[in-house]
Amino acid sequence: MKFEDYRALFLVASLVSGVLAASPALSLFVSFPTSGESFSEFWLLGLDHRAESYPFNVSVDETNGPIYLGVRNHMGSSKYYMVYVKLRNQTQPLPDGSTGKPSPVPPLYEFQFFLSDDEVWEHPVTFVIHYTSSQNDSVVVHYTSINGVRFPVNSSSIWDWERNGFYYQLFFELWLYNTASHSFQYYDRFVGIWLNMTVF
Repeated sequence: MKFEDYRALFLVASLVSGVLAASPALSLFVSFPTSGESFSEFWLLGLDHRAESYPFNVSVDETNGPIYLGVRNHMGSSKYYMVYVKLRNQTQPLPDGSTGKPSPVPPLYEFQFFLSDDEVWEHPVTFVIHYTSSQNDSVVVHYTSINGVRFPVNSSSIWDWERNGFYYQLFFELWLYNTASHSFQYYDRFVGIWLNMTVF
């Protein structure tokens, strides 16, 4: 190799070494993108903390659960979350995945909590259907309790001829606090379980 080749190689090596040595100091002034995507995990587990053994056949005044609702923060910073608990019949809409809008079904119960990055929140949920009535080919749920707090529901379910029963869905929507608007916004995540109210 000629002297000029060694000189060019030395300059490149010096430049790379200088950038590597200065990178910790550069991080104070330059925002480097983090690897991976920012997201929040959201889950619902059955009696044994497994994705099975969910309550299904529901009787009046019988405590169901616990089922375990959980969130894990992978957003890169602390976040303020809210979870709405809702009960719908089979004709009422779920959240709309194409528009990112929550279900219009009114919430019965809510959880609010802060999570640091990579922190996990998990909470047991029990529920009781207190009073139902039947009218022709429909069932009306009048009251339910979530974690011991009683709420009026007054929601009717018609007979499902395909599955031969009266069905409701207990579901949970994840909301995230928006610091710009100073309000919670639906985070386009929900989980839920179907409930068979045929025998009550």
